[in-house]
Amino acid sequence: MLRERSHSLLKDQRGATAATFGLALFALVAVGGLGFDYARLAGMDSELQNAADQAALAGASQLDGKTGACLRASAAASDPDFLTNLTLLANDGGDAEITITPEPDCDAVGNIRFYKVYIDESNNEPADDDSNANFIRITIGTRAANYAFTPLVAAISGDARAAAVAGVGSAICRVPPVMMCNPDEPVGNTNANYDFDANSRVGVGIRLVGDGSYAPGNFGYLNTDFGNGANALLAALGWDIPPGDCARITGVDTKTGLNASVIDGLNTRFDIDANGNTCTTVDGVTGTCSPSVNVRKDLVRGNSCGITGNGWEENDANSANYATRRYRPVSAAPISQTPEIMGLPRDMCHAWSATGNCTGGANGRIGDGQWDINAYWRSHYGANYAGEINAATYGAQPQGYPTRYQVYRWEIDDLTRIGTPKAGQGGKFAYSKPVAGKCLATPTDPYGVVPGGNNVDRRRISAAVLNCQALSINGHETNLPVVKWVDLFLVEPSIDRTRCKGGSGGCNTKYTDKTDVYVELIGETGSGTAGQTAGQVVQRNVPYLLE
Repeated sequence: MLRERSHSLLKDQRGATAATFGLALFALVAVGGLGFDYARLAGMDSELQNAADQAALAGASQLDGKTGACLRASAAASDPDFLTNLTLLANDGGDAEITITPEPDCDAVGNIRFYKVYIDESNNEPADDDSNANFIRITIGTRAANYAFTPLVAAISGDARAAAVAGVGSAICRVPPVMMCNPDEPVGNTNANYDFDANSRVGVGIRLVGDGSYAPGNFGYLNTDFGNGANALLAALGWDIPPGDCARITGVDTKTGLNASVIDGLNTRFDIDANGNTCTTVDGVTGTCSPSVNVRKDLVRGNSCGITGNGWEENDANSANYATRRYRPVSAAPISQTPEIMGLPRDMCHAWSATGNCTGGANGRIGDGQWDINAYWRSHYGANYAGEINAATYGAQPQGYPTRYQVYRWEIDDLTRIGTPKAGQGGKFAYSKPVAGKCLATPTDPYGVVPGGNNVDRRRISAAVLNCQALSINGHETNLPVVKWVDLFLVEPSIDRTRCKGGSGGCNTKYTDKTDVYVELIGETGSGTAGQTAGQVVQRNVPYLLE
């Protein structure tokens, strides 16, 4: 009997699990402890990273390129009254509040750093002043989580730290999506950031060529994700409120589709409705294409509002009277005649032929700001210019007399200066203001858009300046760096102009091309928050995390 019981006991496996569990208990406790403690470490890491992200975004919101930007960014990122971040899972004896030490200098090397360019931690370019501090990097110091269970396997604590980089993504809105190739870009340039000095050229005329190519001084369009083809571009240039998204201040996309009919969108701003269909409909939406209140130009209107078919056209002239009927100089010098019909003209070095003899920029596309103000004054006010426009009111006059944009504004400030239609030859008239019920006139007097307040200036546009050669632009490219945005005044409608209509004596001499857009440089684009440009440009700045 005893032998049978001993034999059964040897075969009995009841209770074996307890022994196995006892042997494995140490490992199970270690694994459970690891899970608990490393969950705490991961949570602490998230707390630190959230703090770094929020501080970087707060700091980036202050990077506007203005004086004190780095100081303001540092204060925003480190001020505990502005941002409160806690680490509840760190138990190293430190304060639960996460602190960031201010570093007010743009070239700081502490836990707040500023960069001109930031691709990654090893590929960057530190900033050295407020104007080029484009990115902010925040580093949160190391914090520790003392483990509760893991010491059983000889691990005492875990450390974590965090870093974040943020910049500002900016866009400008309510502007036509126009770009121009940097007229200063030298042949063979490979620097995508080659500068264009806009503010030293206030009042200078620029001949922008729209032939579909991208040589220095040519212009084209930006993509704002609104429709395809010429109709969408026509709407973007002509509608009072341009359709599509805002245009990024940098990282823009170019858009193909340039042709002569697209430029008719700009001509609507001069009260020209080319053949009655310029203010186009896109995807079932019809825009409004209002003229400026001041549309004085070197064209006369017959019975229609287009450029052809007895509409807006050049004043009739022949080889005997071309110099008095219209402003048609034969050299880059002031004329002695008084033109019967005259709009604001080109720089004199551009005005006497299709290409002129200006020496500024590539291919002479940039003028010198010298325009024949006396001929214009004689044509409209009966005598040479005599200082009627006060520089203290309208701004500096680099040539010693007003820019064309200043004259335009001065005329708007008292509409009686442009109020009387001027008779041309053959029963045609030159209207300096839109006429009630005609062409693109707005519904109420004064029948055109008066700039200021919430109204945009219909003869003022903004354009992105790109280095087209360095960027190898040839059509549709994406994410292109912008040298700067500039404000441009539309000087004249875009049409083919010749010396005269018939007869002999070189009547076919060409003065302008339909695909040219002639502008005067106003200066670098601002935010449009005050004064004459109120409502002109809306700038939106949104901070974003880079890493």
